[in-house]
Amino acid sequence: MSKREYPDVPRVGVGAIVIKDGKVLMVKRAALPNRNLWAIPGGMLELGETLQEGAEREIFEETSIRIKAGKPIYTFDFLERDQQGKVRFHFLIVDLEAEYVGGEIRAADDALDVRWVTPEECQSLPISKNTLKILGDLGFILH
Repeated sequence: MSKREYPDVPRVGVGAIVIKDGKVLMVKRAALPNRNLWAIPGGMLELGETLQEGAEREIFEETSIRIKAGKPIYTFDFLERDQQGKVRFHFLIVDLEAEYVGGEIRAADDALDVRWVTPEECQSLPISKNTLKILGDLGFILH
């Protein structure tokens, strides 16, 4: 069981929405929740980090590219209970706008794969519900 499962307090997650040449940066998740689904890259905010520092670190750890994180543009709760009703996961996720700075993408850390995804590819990939909602709300894909 990871430290993210059955937490005693909500955990803060941070991600970055990076769009380059009409494509969005996405990772295939290796860890629960959302294992094997494509999503916005990100991870857990560490003590003492700003949202921007956390997003820049997490995106580098997962994708091997450098970004410049900007302001928060999307925030949501992720709450999952087990069959007994006990909270298995509870995250407050803050996604930031970000611009690509440099590097070649390579899956690392807890990403099974990483790629730049077109709006059309979003229709055929197994993508997390929250990611589809975010990309739809931002106008990257149609709802």
